[in-house]
Amino acid sequence: MAKRSFSALEAFLIFLLVMMTAITVALLSLLFITSGTIENNKDSGNVDFSTTQSPPGTQGPAATQSAPVTCTPEPPLPQNFSGYLVGAGRADCTGQVADINLMGYSKSGQNAQGVLTRLYSRAFIVAESDGSNRVVFVSIEIGMVSQRLRLEVLNRLQSKYGSLYRRDNVILSGTHTHSGPAGYFQYTVFVIASEGFSNRTFEYMVNGIVKSIEIAHENLKPGKIFINKGIVDGAQINRSPYSYLQNPQSERARYSSNTDKEMVVLKMVDLDGDDLGLISWFAIHPVSMNNSNHLVNSDNVGYAAYLFEQEKNTGYLPGEGPYVAAFASSNLGDVSPNILGPRCINTGESCDNANSSCPIGGSNMCMAAGPGQDMLDSTQIIGRIIYQRAKELYASASQELTGALGSAHQWVNMTDVTVWLNSTHAVKTCKPALGYSFAAGTIDGVGGLNFTQGMTEGDPFWDTIRDELLGKPSEELKECHKPKPILLPTGELSRPHPWHPEIVDVQIITIGSLAVTAIPGEFTTMSGRRLREAVQAEFATYGMRNMTVTVSGLCNVYTHYITTYEEYQAQRYEAASTIYGPHSLSAYIQLFRGLAKAIATDTVANLSKGPEPPFFSQLILPLIPNIADRTPLGRNFGDVLEPVKPEYRVGEVVEVVFVGANPKNSAENQTHSTFLAVEKYEDDSATWRVVHNDASWETRFYWHKGLLGLSNVTIEWHIPDTAQPGIYRIKYFGNNRKQELLQPAVILSFEGTSSAFEVVTTYWKVDTSFKG
Repeated sequence: MAKRSFSALEAFLIFLLVMMTAITVALLSLLFITSGTIENNKDSGNVDFSTTQSPPGTQGPAATQSAPVTCTPEPPLPQNFSGYLVGAGRADCTGQVADINLMGYSKSGQNAQGVLTRLYSRAFIVAESDGSNRVVFVSIEIGMVSQRLRLEVLNRLQSKYGSLYRRDNVILSGTHTHSGPAGYFQYTVFVIASEGFSNRTFEYMVNGIVKSIEIAHENLKPGKIFINKGIVDGAQINRSPYSYLQNPQSERARYSSNTDKEMVVLKMVDLDGDDLGLISWFAIHPVSMNNSNHLVNSDNVGYAAYLFEQEKNTGYLPGEGPYVAAFASSNLGDVSPNILGPRCINTGESCDNANSSCPIGGSNMCMAAGPGQDMLDSTQIIGRIIYQRAKELYASASQELTGALGSAHQWVNMTDVTVWLNSTHAVKTCKPALGYSFAAGTIDGVGGLNFTQGMTEGDPFWDTIRDELLGKPSEELKECHKPKPILLPTGELSRPHPWHPEIVDVQIITIGSLAVTAIPGEFTTMSGRRLREAVQAEFATYGMRNMTVTVSGLCNVYTHYITTYEEYQAQRYEAASTIYGPHSLSAYIQLFRGLAKAIATDTVANLSKGPEPPFFSQLILPLIPNIADRTPLGRNFGDVLEPVKPEYRVGEVVEVVFVGANPKNSAENQTHSTFLAVEKYEDDSATWRVVHNDASWETRFYWHKGLLGLSNVTIEWHIPDTAQPGIYRIKYFGNNRKQELLQPAVILSFEGTSSAFEVVTTYWKVDTSFKG
């Protein structure tokens, strides 16, 4: 083997990596809290359970107390009604929008610095007519659901509702936006990527999810559910086509595309036919906003939900109104919305090859682009395509779902599943590990060092660094994961906590002829097809024929990716991130078939509960400290620094700069429901009416961090074509942290208001006079 050489830049980057890793390890040791659960209101990373029941598996007095049950009277039913009760609810779950990493790209320095749109949890409850049997599906505009998040949500639901909402009948699914805050995980890989556990964000998310379920519970009413399916064109490409080609040609020949183009839509109405809500499942990565973005937002599927809800909730601000539309994730593992495909950003030539690499600059230069002029434009184009197709399918939905509700759930140790490939041959899953190509990233967000996709051999240099810092992976681990060269042997790392989960949820809920499989990760296109087909066949074997099986992704706990066995051999990013080894998909198929059989044969009660997952009470502190906010000399919070102009036209951008405070304070002290408001003066009532808030895609909220607690806020309003002429102003709502010497910090709310300005319409005056 030829001797490896490095450029000066690469050597410097390697030195930085080694130093950063050493510092991280040291910080992990220093910051890990070794004794006692401490009450925390200031982001210490510890959660106070004094007002909630102990999480599953914990011991102590709280674990033996009976949970209080809040009883809500069921709505009066029509005579002889035997259908469903349906309820929908939506609540804010945004969390921090500053001083926290964005979750998804794992790019150092991609911290939140403001808001493009708020994030919402959307809950749907379906109950049988007597209210006793019910299922819950929640789509949450976050990167993925963490195990810690799910356990705490279930704990609080039990405290309020007793056994009504449980681990088997509640599905929590993340939309997988890569522009939501991190910091709500308990396993060390994700805590490091988040730069610590943010109790502030965790509590905000938990409260939002629980609130959305509570609203759906209160809104239960007799209704009907219709299902429809259709093809969506022009919204996606396969970002790992060379992996997909490893699947058998006979299997690929059964499909017209290397992505799943089918969208499944549920239409929910009351008995009068009035709209209640929509759930759509479609396979697409919400990565139209790329890794240069710093504004919290819900990406392309969030824009689709925004358009649908704004159309149905006439007269309401974004995030308000009774109608709820969720665009949920599916088998999106190898699916990209950046439909122009990968190109070398330095030369413009295609880099659509097995390693996603450019002749000059390697894999770091290979990036995919969306159809728009910039990432925001691409987000809206893709989101509008998804919205428009969902609208068509919703309008034409006529197949009504009827029949019993069902649910089944197990906790499974995914590191030790025996998979029977046939009657004589069995294989096993592995302890978790990440491969070399994990560090390469994807064409939607590349890595930063000399890694490429498709690496099936390790590198002595990186192996040495790994061995010195983390320890050598065992021969058993290396053998189990072949042909994956192991970069991070996460299954053999346990300090300060395990680096990856061992105990994983598998779950199915059924609504008549619909089965929703709750997948704890990102299935690739063919993985999802195989799972759907296997589960559908299992239902049919036991008498439940013609079931529609949908894959719901990023549910309940996050375990990275799941590829087919054949795709695993190519070891592109998705395969390198298949943490339980080459037989992960086969294991999941076996487990989900078991759940389907239990539902079909009415033997769910006989299912083993499985080993309960852990709930760690001491986690790593955030690396970014909380400091007091300050103002420039002679200024107050909310003062205008750069005023608006007196007049704007439709299509222009209004911009105003205020003396600001750290927006993360607002996640801790939720005084305001928005950071901004665009208000219009109404002559007839002599009042100001809010026409936009920070959930509007027409507004931008930027936070500019200064030194020693100083900061500014810039608010933009991109005036839409629909804006009415008149007098407007912009308001800023903030919270500042005040810290007196030897006194506890307090958080105070404040407001700022721009001067009034006029919006006029642009028109051309046409001279119609006749000149003879």
